[in-house]
Amino acid sequence: MTRIHPSAVIEEGAKIGADCVIGPFCLIGSDVVLGDRVELKSHVVVTGDTEIGEETVVFSFAVLGEIPQDLKFKGERCKTVIGKRNRIREHVTVNAGTEGGGGVTRIGDDGLFMAGCHIAHDAQVGDRVIVVNSAAVAGHCVLEDDVIIGGLSGIHQWVRIGHGAIVGAVTMVTNDVIPYGLVQAPRGELDGLNLVGLKRRGVQRSDITALRAAFQMLAQGEGTFQERARRLGAESDSEYVQEIVEFITGESDRSFLTPGG
Repeated sequence: MTRIHPSAVIEEGAKIGADCVIGPFCLIGSDVVLGDRVELKSHVVVTGDTEIGEETVVFSFAVLGEIPQDLKFKGERCKTVIGKRNRIREHVTVNAGTEGGGGVTRIGDDGLFMAGCHIAHDAQVGDRVIVVNSAAVAGHCVLEDDVIIGGLSGIHQWVRIGHGAIVGAVTMVTNDVIPYGLVQAPRGELDGLNLVGLKRRGVQRSDITALRAAFQMLAQGEGTFQERARRLGAESDSEYVQEIVEFITGESDRSFLTPGG
């Protein structure tokens, strides 16, 4: 049974799923769709053309689906799509997409977005992503599955963060980060692999060994970074190494963080 506090404002046209909980002083816009068992704690604003998947919990003073902080935005109709079972903590902001960026800001399933973090227009965020307190993800960024962004960090627009990578706290990331990479230092240096994350996910020792060898080749091998990556692709059978190769050789609007810089 859906429970809606009498002080909540739900505009005509909004679609509220089964067994939702809408707390005091929430505002839900006319084009919002809430999946089953979504909970909005209190003072939550969900506006624009916004979908929130089932069992997501949104804490007080979060604002989801508001127009982008982009001077090129001219009022075009764009979307915000948030998946299932996310935990969106206090004062989080997620902005809608823009026409020039594909029109959709998208967050996957099972994420944790801690207090005060920001997901900007047209960002594409995967599953099981953690963005820690007061971190900011700029427009058009891609965060693949299982990424962790440390507190007070900033991700520059158009940057891609590969699957399973981790960015340490108080770090500015201005270039793409390879899958399973470990980035830290104030100006974002690729400092190794996210070995803790790999072990927690039960990755085989042989694959971790292959990833370590691959990182060494990327750091110290001959030729350009792209040339080293292509050689890795030809020499390694590890699916994890191949994932890094495909990421490096794929299309991007940014250069890559390389080991030591």
